[in-house]
Amino acid sequence: MKKVMLLAAGLFLAMSTFAQTASNKATEKKIEVTGSAEIEITPDEIYFNISLKEYLKGKSKVEITALEKQLQKAVVDAGIPKENLTVENVSGYNYDYLNKKKNPQEFMASKQFRLKLNKLDKINIILGAVDAEGIESTRITGYSSSKMEEYRKETKIKALQAAKAKADYMVNAIGENLGGIIEIQEINTDGYSDVRPLAVNYMAKAADGMGGISDVDFKTIKVRAEVRTVFGIK
Repeated sequence: MKKVMLLAAGLFLAMSTFAQTASNKATEKKIEVTGSAEIEITPDEIYFNISLKEYLKGKSKVEITALEKQLQKAVVDAGIPKENLTVENVSGYNYDYLNKKKNPQEFMASKQFRLKLNKLDKINIILGAVDAEGIESTRITGYSSSKMEEYRKETKIKALQAAKAKADYMVNAIGENLGGIIEIQEINTDGYSDVRPLAVNYMAKAADGMGGISDVDFKTIKVRAEVRTVFGIK
């Protein structure tokens, strides 16, 4: 009987303590705010796609290997590391596809390359050193920054500081003082916005010329961060 009474007393004490703790948490004064920050950076990693294609020059075919060598040499001559030029895709087509006999002169290969640049000032020089008839198309495929992780970290710190500043002036407005941090939740905004370049993706063909892309620059990239925070109120 004593054991049953002691067990019941222990359960009562535990429930009483739990209820008191829950009550204290319920009456704890706190404030929840979100903070955000945004910084603008200039991209220093630009990815440029160049598609080369074989073509007939009179009765002779200009091979894709010859065009590729021209492009590789142009990249190196422009002072760009050769490893910045990589192959994206290889394809081919046959003009006379109804003819059952395979004719090497009719089959045309094409090859797509990806060139990594830190700015666009040398692209005209590179394209100008390649046989214009062999350039099928060119376009910008992406852009970023080599220090993107550092910028993301910096933006998140500023967002957290903004949240604290907001909570502080809101609490002070009612004559209270801000306490310590209770909770921090990062809101996923790892993507960056407003990254459209002033020069959108374009097609450059021999008939159209290469244009004046060397005079074109990019808009800045906006890196944004947002956090949800909960602070205590003293």
